[in-house]
Amino acid sequence: MPNLPRPRLRRNPRAGGPVVDSELAEPRTPQVEEIAAEGLRWVNIERPSAVEQGWLAENFDFHPLDFEDVLSRNQRPKIDKYDDYLFIVLHFPVFDRNAGRLGTGELDIFVAPGLLITLPNQPIQPVEYLFERCRQKEELRDQLFSRGSGYLLYRIVDDGFDYCFPMLRKIGNKLDALEEEIFEGRSEEIVRDISNVKQEIINFRKVIRPQRPVLRDLERVKDRYLAPEIDLEIYFDDIVDAHERIWDMLENYKEVIEAYEDTNESVISHRVNDILRVLTSISVIVLPLTLLASIWGMNVGVPGEGEDAPFWIIVGSMVALLVGMVTYFRRRGWL
Repeated sequence: MPNLPRPRLRRNPRAGGPVVDSELAEPRTPQVEEIAAEGLRWVNIERPSAVEQGWLAENFDFHPLDFEDVLSRNQRPKIDKYDDYLFIVLHFPVFDRNAGRLGTGELDIFVAPGLLITLPNQPIQPVEYLFERCRQKEELRDQLFSRGSGYLLYRIVDDGFDYCFPMLRKIGNKLDALEEEIFEGRSEEIVRDISNVKQEIINFRKVIRPQRPVLRDLERVKDRYLAPEIDLEIYFDDIVDAHERIWDMLENYKEVIEAYEDTNESVISHRVNDILRVLTSISVIVLPLTLLASIWGMNVGVPGEGEDAPFWIIVGSMVALLVGMVTYFRRRGWL
């Protein structure tokens, strides 16, 4: 067997494990981060791939369908209940800077007594922030981990929903700015801004709405993974309340942006009517002058200058045509 070149390794600054350079054919080490304290392990795997799936299958006895869901990028929020663990899929809003719009960040979670595994399919800031704080601050780590995997799950989900409120406030600020700009006369810019904010609200609603039944189910099955001496009923109720507040704000924003859209259309219609009124006034002013110029510019004799029969024939035809058009318009209800 020929000697293969020895793979060059680089260190992962967060996990501390080796990673094989991408140009080499050797398999890379799974990117797994872990914190353990007070009898509880928190494993975090960001952007899991087939390598991380293999690591999970080797170290944990989870259902194969759950592993498929981890690699999938279009899972709906759900909760699967097993005898010894829960598999949860949640969505959180994430701003995509490359696309310049609000997107969906999927967070897959395995919860078992003494174990919690988080698998975000892209960086989710509240999860990253809490994980780093637990790694760096021993006091916080002991406080959270001593209450069991159920309480740690509550903190992750609660921080994820709390992170939605600053994003909602930014949307609210955009709506306030739109209210001031609608009457400034920049119609094309306002229409574009309204469309952008409306798309953000729609995307936000798509993320939040499907999770209501998942949170209700989670509220019912949480006790299996909580420390027996801790009653966290009110905390999980708070998650449901936060979700309801977010949904209520989105409903309100939806009504506001639709009202702004109608108002902007009314303003545009009013400005068009003003323009048409000016143009109509100019037409009415110019019409008698045009009529005189047309009559006296005809290539026929006029009264007092020779034979005037053709002149009266043309005038009579014009009057007959005018009467006929007015009668037709009245019958159609246009006048």
